[in-house]
Amino acid sequence: MAESSSLQLRLPHSLLAGFPVCPKLATEFAAPHHCLFRWFCERPPGANGAQPAWVDVEGGDQQVFVPGNAHVGQRLKLHCTPCDGLQRYGVPREVESVGSVEAGPGACTFDARHLYTRRLAPTGTLRAVSYNVLADTYAQTEFSRTVLFPYCAPYALELDYRQSLLHKELAGYHADLVCLQEVDQAVFTDSLGPALEAFGLKGLFKIKEKQHEGLATFYRQDKLQLLSQHDLTFSQALQEDPLHQDLQDKLATYPMVQEKVLQRSTVLQVSVLQSTNEPSRKICVANTHLYWHPTGGNIRLIQAAVALSHIRHIACELYPGIPIIFCGDFNSTPSSGLYRFVSSGNIDENHEDWVSNGEEEKCSMSLTHPFKLQSACGEPAYTNYVGGFHGCLDYIFIDAHALEVEQVIPLPSHEEVTTHQALPSVSHPSDHIALICDLKWK
Repeated sequence: MAESSSLQLRLPHSLLAGFPVCPKLATEFAAPHHCLFRWFCERPPGANGAQPAWVDVEGGDQQVFVPGNAHVGQRLKLHCTPCDGLQRYGVPREVESVGSVEAGPGACTFDARHLYTRRLAPTGTLRAVSYNVLADTYAQTEFSRTVLFPYCAPYALELDYRQSLLHKELAGYHADLVCLQEVDQAVFTDSLGPALEAFGLKGLFKIKEKQHEGLATFYRQDKLQLLSQHDLTFSQALQEDPLHQDLQDKLATYPMVQEKVLQRSTVLQVSVLQSTNEPSRKICVANTHLYWHPTGGNIRLIQAAVALSHIRHIACELYPGIPIIFCGDFNSTPSSGLYRFVSSGNIDENHEDWVSNGEEEKCSMSLTHPFKLQSACGEPAYTNYVGGFHGCLDYIFIDAHALEVEQVIPLPSHEEVTTHQALPSVSHPSDHIALICDLKWK
């Protein structure tokens, strides 16, 4: 029989009092939820020059540890014994933190929101989150530090720091469904995936071909199970899937726009999930991050048309009558053609967004889809707030025939958002704000 053995154990560099410390743990022939954990904090050397001693921390027997204010200035150590489901133990490993626990940033933008999400949503309801978490690949550029987010303290743009905030924020929402955009591939594998799994959420990832970031959908494992995945890349689907042949034919008459659409690496993540308690209740969860350019309204309309045709195929043919939730960063305000198309079910060929990038790149066509979709969180003043722009770009669209909104978790106040001028900040990990709502079947 193979012995269980821990391959890798690593602690993050940023350790903040009051924030969960989520170790990176890679095991062979073992599973994190079977492993044994023991956390220690460092007691400084005495006056006689004795070596620092490691002391057991109270309640430190879980994979995730939340240091308190009493641990500020102390390093941490984690002792892990790998184990499999048959109680076969491997060779223990230890890892010590590089730095010490630091004081937390004080009040965060999500603290007040957690008051509404202290408990899990009851059976028969689903708590959904959609959140663009700001990819590290974009946060760490010189352009970001000096032009996009010059108001943000450099240390607050560091990956480990933002991950500490993000882990606490997401854990406190006690969500059943979490749709994230701008997730770095390495972050999903090394940090976010393991952290959220420790909080009961299983993650799925879809990368953009040309970037090192993509989409992640997490679902609560004791409430939902995965039936099937139907992810796609828009450009590839347009060219290869007969489902989109009519749209591709229309698009071919506008070569400049067609080329732009096909150059994009935009993706759609679609997961069909089933209630573990009531297997007859299934749900189709779509997650996307549409083209970002301010003048790209026509491109986003095409992308939405592909997405909704694909979702229609799943929800009307593969799983007839299944309710849908369509989450994401749509890079479109409520006054846009995209929002009108998704929420009303159609858009005509004369809409101004078909000429969003000028007459040269005009592409007029009428589009329809069969769903009755509504924005579950309404039309907030903004979901993205940076130095030079603020607006509502993110939505959780729900199937109004099958689902209704039980509660919408209020967004942070304007005062909270602007405490440090704009986002991201020392108290908020992204330039976007998470949307959160509780949904129930009708």
